[in-house]
Amino acid sequence: MLHVVHHPDYVVPARGEGTFRHDKYARVMDALRESGVPMKVHVPDIMPRAWLEAVHDPGYVEEIIACRVAAAKERRIGFPIDESISRRSQLSPGGTWLAAKLALRHGYAANSAGGSHHALADTGAGYCVFNDLAVAANRLIEEGDAKRILILDLDVHQGDGTAALTAGRGDIFTLSLHVEKNFPTRKARSTLDIALPDLTDDTVYLDILKRTLTGALEDFRPDLILLQAGVDAHVDDRLGRLALTDAGLVERDQIVSHAARQRSIPLASTLGGGYGADRDAVARRHARSILTLGSS
Repeated sequence: MLHVVHHPDYVVPARGEGTFRHDKYARVMDALRESGVPMKVHVPDIMPRAWLEAVHDPGYVEEIIACRVAAAKERRIGFPIDESISRRSQLSPGGTWLAAKLALRHGYAANSAGGSHHALADTGAGYCVFNDLAVAANRLIEEGDAKRILILDLDVHQGDGTAALTAGRGDIFTLSLHVEKNFPTRKARSTLDIALPDLTDDTVYLDILKRTLTGALEDFRPDLILLQAGVDAHVDDRLGRLALTDAGLVERDQIVSHAARQRSIPLASTLGGGYGADRDAVARRHARSILTLGSS
């Protein structure tokens, strides 16, 4: 049984023709249902404000909840903050936390949103509002659900917000594989950063992933993995600069899933980036990633 966390309010009304399409989450769920794989959908609650404020600046949390975000900050985020975006931004961290709780029980679970790895303490950036990965990891450790968490970021862009928000913590290990010459221009320092050249292909990428993930798991020995499973590493992605094929993305997720299962480490995934004119193709990549992680 595939366990997926989803809320109808992840999807908000259409907002023109921008790069970030707010109907992606609905399309991913449609693709999952069309696969015919048995699936149980779990509905998250809004992440409590105190949990958000444990990681983010309380003033910034208030700006998002009250929908009073300065224009310059909205531009950095990439879209305006209204009530529907504010609500989704509070639901998505709750979804990642719930997916992790389900993974601890079932071995694997997915949030059909999340992966907002560019969000910093006092601002969002790059289509990210609240950093669900850092917020969920912090809460899980605070509640005693996990002692050591690996945040594995396989988005094509560096997880700078996650790295900054968890810097100096011995109980959270951040591992980011990303393109060196891509957003963000100024990188933060993860526990381990692997900066790749443009057009890195399946063979090179998968070899690096296998070696670095194995080393991180053996050295850090986490009892939970939070995966940012962005599909913008695909060769056709509008904002990516890597050259992974569909088969390469599948093998990427098989490597992660196998490594987790081999060591009996629960694995929870979030959606992350994926951009392109063919929105159904992007949604199918996300859905295929969830299906692969759940079946490998």
